[in-house]
Amino acid sequence: MVDRPGHHDVCWGAIVAGTVVSCATTLIVLAFGVGGGLTAVSPWRGEGMSAPAFSIAAGVFLVAAAIIASALGGYITGRLRHSWDDVHEHERFFRDTAHGFVTWALATLVSATLLSAATTHIVAASSAGSIPALGAGAAQNASNNVGDRYADILLRVDNPAAQSNQQSDGNATRNELIRLIGPATRKGGDVSPADRTYAARIVAARTGLSQADAEQRVNQTLTQAKATADAARKSALKAALWLAAALLAGAFAAMLGAIEGGKLRNARWYETSTTGL
Repeated sequence: MVDRPGHHDVCWGAIVAGTVVSCATTLIVLAFGVGGGLTAVSPWRGEGMSAPAFSIAAGVFLVAAAIIASALGGYITGRLRHSWDDVHEHERFFRDTAHGFVTWALATLVSATLLSAATTHIVAASSAGSIPALGAGAAQNASNNVGDRYADILLRVDNPAAQSNQQSDGNATRNELIRLIGPATRKGGDVSPADRTYAARIVAARTGLSQADAEQRVNQTLTQAKATADAARKSALKAALWLAAALLAGAFAAMLGAIEGGKLRNARWYETSTTGL
């Protein structure tokens, strides 16, 4: 049968409706998840969930949230699309699948743009005492904060008599040490022996340590900086893998939801039959 005039293959109204439902559901589920996560962590040793267990739980929650929101959005799209009575069953199956996938894709784009600010503030609450960094210089500020931490370790004074040495031109020395430490935290980077010796002389002059003790402190600090950077890299890798799994699961759930909604849309179970009345 030839399609009637005005009969559209793509029901954008149903797709937009499913997208709105999916985005709103994502935000609601995320808020509940953050609230539940805050009850599972604690700054006290031996209390709350361990870091590895919390990381796995957060990843599983991310996948579950994507499935719930995407399935609901896809289902709404399937129920609200055109009936397609004059279309073959196999073609309806394909169209429902495509509508669910498009709904998921559009919801993902909208969530990544319009809802990014709201989700950032919600997720930021899960970091105890942290304030979400805003602006273009956020990454640079975070990098400086990490460098300041290791500069504090290098310039830590154990002898109060040497405290007076720390009062003159302190910022210039700290910034110089941060620039020396920086390469050690990059992939394949390291601090040259000459820079290590120079940094040790600065530490010895500022803290009153012997040259040997200052060199030992520099080496220990660089090792700690490398270990911290490597741990951050592995954590980012796991987060990226969980995010990819959540996106794939969400796409699959949206298509299944649209198929199920489309079947109910064409079943006409909601119509009252006049037979036998």
